[in-house]
Amino acid sequence: MPKILFSLLRSIAYGLAAAMIWLIFFSNTPLRFTSAEQAKAEPVSYARAVRSAAPAVVNVYTKATSADPRSYQNRTIQRQELGSGVIMNAQGYILTNYHVVYGADQISVALQDGRVFDAVLIGQDQLTDLAVLYVEASNLPVIPQDASIDPQVGDLVLAIGNPFNLGQAITQGVISATGRAGLSPANGYADFMQMDAAINAGNSGGALINSNGTLVGINTAAFQRQRNQDIQGIFFAVPYKLANSVLQKLIQHGRVIRGYLGVSGDPVVNQAGEPLISTAQTLYGVRITSIEPLSPAAIAGIKTGDILRQINGVQLSSVHHALDIIAETAPNSTLNMLVDRQGQNLTIPVVIQELN
Repeated sequence: MPKILFSLLRSIAYGLAAAMIWLIFFSNTPLRFTSAEQAKAEPVSYARAVRSAAPAVVNVYTKATSADPRSYQNRTIQRQELGSGVIMNAQGYILTNYHVVYGADQISVALQDGRVFDAVLIGQDQLTDLAVLYVEASNLPVIPQDASIDPQVGDLVLAIGNPFNLGQAITQGVISATGRAGLSPANGYADFMQMDAAINAGNSGGALINSNGTLVGINTAAFQRQRNQDIQGIFFAVPYKLANSVLQKLIQHGRVIRGYLGVSGDPVVNQAGEPLISTAQTLYGVRITSIEPLSPAAIAGIKTGDILRQINGVQLSSVHHALDIIAETAPNSTLNMLVDRQGQNLTIPVVIQELN
């Protein structure tokens, strides 16, 4: 009896297996291993991020009056500009772009909830293309911020602003590069983020956020067309950490006070002065390529060809790292520069001056 039962069960198992194989390979009806009532996957959306950040992005309207150079009767012309801004704290301080408010006689700020305020210009900084406005208001929405976030190349970003005064709009992209000169390569201040989220007239000064709605930068400008070439997908933003540092300085002093050394340099990877060609390589130092006359570096005795390795005991990780240390140093302070001069390590004290 047990043998008969065992044979019967084995036959049933074989039959089920054969039926399953037939259904998979020969049936026109696909197998469904999930219930028809199973919920559909939600589409990818950044609506939550936008909802948390967008109320703190404002429209900035400016008016400026100037003499008409074509008129002999002292007539004036009125110029109106459009931009965006970001409410950085509940006290009413707003970050926008320097070029949005430069030369303005009147500045108005419009919130997304319909409120409109006259704004006061607290200070501006041309090197970073940033300016700080103040409005006297209560119950202001504040942009989400996190100083610990370090944006990386490839991160998804959303740009919020008011392009062409059409109303608030969102564009999407990724961070393409960091540490770009972008706007003003002549001054050597190279700390802009490059990204491909579109920035049009009116977007300037708006927020660049990540997929969580946290501020990562202030939208600044598009790459200018050169040599009759149409440039697409190259836009710039001021990183949050730099923008917030400038914000605090402008609130405190009305201007940004930066330290000045007076040198230019290239990154190197060893004592032979070989150039840094990969971000995976470890920086040995910064080879000094030029020194401005009567600069702090010239007065202290730093020479062209010296390899700057450390500043006040801090090993340099990039040329921008060195520039940041110097820029953040108060004028008339002394920094000890460790340099490699033809294989010999020297410590040279330098009195930093103010960058004008």
